[in-house]
Amino acid sequence: MADAPVVDAHAHAFTLDMPLSPTAWHAPPAAAPIEQYLAALDANGVTFGVLAGATLFGTYNDYAIEACRRHRRLRTTVILEPDTSQREMRAMAADGVIGVRLQWRHVREVPDLKSGAYRVFLRRIADLGWQVHLHDDSDRLPPYLDALEAAGVTVVVEHFGRPNPDTGGTACPGFQRVLRSVETGRTWVKLASAFRLASAQLARDAAAELLRHAGPERLVWGSDWPFAAFESSIGYRQTLDTLQDLVPDPAARRRITCETPLKLFFA
Repeated sequence: MADAPVVDAHAHAFTLDMPLSPTAWHAPPAAAPIEQYLAALDANGVTFGVLAGATLFGTYNDYAIEACRRHRRLRTTVILEPDTSQREMRAMAADGVIGVRLQWRHVREVPDLKSGAYRVFLRRIADLGWQVHLHDDSDRLPPYLDALEAAGVTVVVEHFGRPNPDTGGTACPGFQRVLRSVETGRTWVKLASAFRLASAQLARDAAAELLRHAGPERLVWGSDWPFAAFESSIGYRQTLDTLQDLVPDPAARRRITCETPLKLFFA
């Protein structure tokens, strides 16, 4: 894609014999082993990858951590319970874990980030220099962002912040709250999975607003391989082509795919 190393900041890898969570929102039709992911990176000129902890498998982070241990071109986030000890988290950090993923889009009753347990957990995340990767519908993001900003952690909002077309699209309160969070200097946004938004035009609008308010230094790109629930309709090259459509300026794309994610995830 470019003459500089490209970072895919959002992907998943798993085997079918991994323990599926009882609350999993999707049952993968096929395995997505790490070797297949690395082959997709190589075939498309992508150097580095960041795996996203998958709530499909609950707190079973072992496969992703082992992949990072064996392949230093990878990093990962993990799904953890808030009582995870600092010792356990430090061991994970040594193996390539860079943060915790809060994937609460399919959770009806989310935990209270201002509870005692989560205040301690967020302090441990901050002490380690880890990040919180956050995914939910835009309407539910504001209270999370309030708590995370108060805790002083680095935040990476996933999937464009998922603006809601029913409440104004990029003008909806949740997406506007994401833009304000970026202004704090501790929040980044992933231009990942445009195919998950309500329309291609909404993805274009969101990308344009994020570029205007955040700039490429606060944005990263991710493929979302292997495209859960869209396995038969999305291909890896298509996600790169979509990025080119969303960010036509080559200099901005280089910041988003190389310079910004290298500093954020691999420094």
